[in-house]
Amino acid sequence: MFINGLAVEAPNQATFERRNPLDEHVATIAPAATTHDARAAVEAASLAFVSWSQTGPNQRRALLLKAADALEAKQAAFVAAMAAETGATAQWAEFNVHLGAGILREAAALTSQINGEVIPSDVPGNLAMAIRQPAGVVLGIAPWNAPVILGVRAIATPLACGNCVVLKGSEISPATHGLIIEALSEAGFPAGVVNFVTNAPGDAASIVEAMIAHPAVRRVNFTGSTHVGRIIAQTCARYLKPVVLELGGKAPLLVLHDADIELAVNCAAFGAFANSGQICMSTERIIVDERVADEFVAKFAAKAASLPCSDPRLGPTVLGSVVDVQTVSRCNDLIDDALAKGAKIVVGGKACSTLMPATVLDFVTPEMRIYHEESFGPVKGVIRAESEEEAVAIANDNELGLSAAVFSRDTARAWNIACRIQSGICHINSPTVHDEAQMPFGGVKDSGYGRFGGLAGVREFTELRWITMQMQPRSLPF
Repeated sequence: MFINGLAVEAPNQATFERRNPLDEHVATIAPAATTHDARAAVEAASLAFVSWSQTGPNQRRALLLKAADALEAKQAAFVAAMAAETGATAQWAEFNVHLGAGILREAAALTSQINGEVIPSDVPGNLAMAIRQPAGVVLGIAPWNAPVILGVRAIATPLACGNCVVLKGSEISPATHGLIIEALSEAGFPAGVVNFVTNAPGDAASIVEAMIAHPAVRRVNFTGSTHVGRIIAQTCARYLKPVVLELGGKAPLLVLHDADIELAVNCAAFGAFANSGQICMSTERIIVDERVADEFVAKFAAKAASLPCSDPRLGPTVLGSVVDVQTVSRCNDLIDDALAKGAKIVVGGKACSTLMPATVLDFVTPEMRIYHEESFGPVKGVIRAESEEEAVAIANDNELGLSAAVFSRDTARAWNIACRIQSGICHINSPTVHDEAQMPFGGVKDSGYGRFGGLAGVREFTELRWITMQMQPRSLPF
């Protein structure tokens, strides 16, 4: 762990193990924090906040830019750690590092964009201003599936705004998250500005609550499942702590009758099977106009069948290992349920190991679990729609609303449909999986609330204050 500028162990050298999902060999042995460690990390951040919040924008920018360079220099270490801890491919790990560095550079650019405004007052001689100031200590809780991107995102903009941070690493990818902290340490952030704790899986609830409850924590951000997000939100509500939540997704991809089928197939394959479908933005529901469904399904099945699946530690591949056997069991159950209710497998099938092939089910209907439930794996369903109106209704027939996509050669038509889809993000003629550091990223409905990225992130991680200065004598009623 990393607290107040020092690498530290847990009391009594307590540790926990993360094992590789393919062979169960130990991938990482990490410190198992206690609630005392968690509070110590927050207190270190709180003490550092006094000076860091007064640090000028150019100094913050320089450190964030150095951190981006240091992060990129660790690419080989990130590739090895992600393959060992989560079964991720080198391609996915390298993209994580690329975008993670981009997020740090975007945060660096934001340091001089934390603006306020002068607001006209009805009181003569009153100068009224709205200004943004650092909030305090920010707790970031990041997941394992895009560990570099989401670990960096949890802390980069808060740092740019003058906050100090504590990153709670995922129990599934502690070494990967630890490499992020190493990069920031090497960049030269002052002691206590960046802190990092890891915990055994069974201690997560107590560790998180101990930090949220601490008076110095003024903002929380969490990326992960909707189930855990509800718990985080409830905990934050008890302690009146603002929180940004980026939760589950069940992204629809609509293929209209006038779509470029080749483009739609390629984008659907990327969105559905990148990182074996273990991305919050993953294409989960492929909604195809009945008039072009046969052509689309045939080409999509051929594309999916061409995607190699193998142990990522042995060389390049598209699909590596999924994160655990529970993912295999869940996806196999979804397949069994769909087949029993009339769906057809057009490519792939049930898996017997964490090397799961790209699998596509056709003729998915609302009676099937896969219609509603997030697979978070490489098993995807095709839903046939008889009209544009039905396609939109299907897209909105879910409690989640993170990302979406619409394919049509008529861009005005596609735009109008995109505006009707209930999601925080929608792409026209582009995959559901798309992220840029400067964009306002987040969902609606049960996919969470608040936004990461760019100036939207600045608004989440600063306090907006109203300050006035009376420039001439004021008339008062008594």
